Amino acid sequence: MVKGIAFYKEGEHVHEYLLIKSVTKGLASNGKPFLTIFLQDKTGDIESKLWGCTAEDEQNYVPGAIVLAEGEITTFRGRNQFKIRTIRPATERDPVNKAELVMSAPLTIDQLNEKITQYLFEIKNPVIQRLTRALLKKHQRAFFEYPAAVSIHHNFLSGLAYHVCCMLDMAKAVVHQYPEINQDLLYAGIIIHDMGKLEELSGVTATSYTLSGNLLGHISLMVEHIGKIADELGIGDKEEVLLLKHMVLSHHENPEWGSPKPPMFKEAEILHMLDDMDAKINVMTRAIRKTRPGEFSERIFAMNNRMLYRPSFDADEEETESQQ
Repeated sequence: MVKGIAFYKEGEHVHEYLLIKSVTKGLASNGKPFLTIFLQDKTGDIESKLWGCTAEDEQNYVPGAIVLAEGEITTFRGRNQFKIRTIRPATERDPVNKAELVMSAPLTIDQLNEKITQYLFEIKNPVIQRLTRALLKKHQRAFFEYPAAVSIHHNFLSGLAYHVCCMLDMAKAVVHQYPEINQDLLYAGIIIHDMGKLEELSGVTATSYTLSGNLLGHISLMVEHIGKIADELGIGDKEEVLLLKHMVLSHHENPEWGSPKPPMFKEAEILHMLDDMDAKINVMTRAIRKTRPGEFSERIFAMNNRMLYRPSFDADEEETESQQ
């Protein structure tokens, strides 16, 4: 059984088929070129270096390519790295396909679609439901396939829709506890808050930022898109549309995180809190899964470069994970 790149520890030997997630070229202190390659399988990804790379290497090792790599796991500044000994592109004769190496959500596309459709039915305000339904219909396929990010959280197949489903489930519990919350605004804001990433990001695998993603970002892109669809529906002057635009604009809360406005009504603030919570839980869970009980995780960039401790009594859980 293949172990999975996320579960290798320092000093262990690796000999596996992996998918190239991203590649950047650099120059070493001796003036020779090298490639920084992020390799992934279903369990996660890892950074590696290909020193003294050739022009042929640059052609062969590109995002989306499958390789057979062999080497050892090392650590650098608290993070695992893969020290490559040998690497070659996979051929048609190799017993591997891309689908086996792509990280994906724990729910199928059909299951995600069914959950979000049910939440749509629970939105009673006609303006909010019409707009949310129209936006979802316009991007139906991509919405249920795209990741939620390039690298930080839910960066896997169907990660965006799974992130939305997790937030909706949390929102349902919050609304039950605090019934004065406007359920329609909160559910709709959750469904559309990251929809701009369908234009910000390049696609499902080997995901990178598009030109408009780099120049404008998913928040600005989505606010513009909401206005366009609302005008097509003849509801562009409705207060509900303005409120949903604000929820998208403010869901990162701070300017340094990309929001030009802080949340200025209750449902907007709750959207931000649920978004931040779900993203951080996903980041922490993935880091802890590849950490031995009684040890600290590698440093986590999205958590202010902190390490997280995994309690020693998690040993039974680690055994369960290794068998999956």
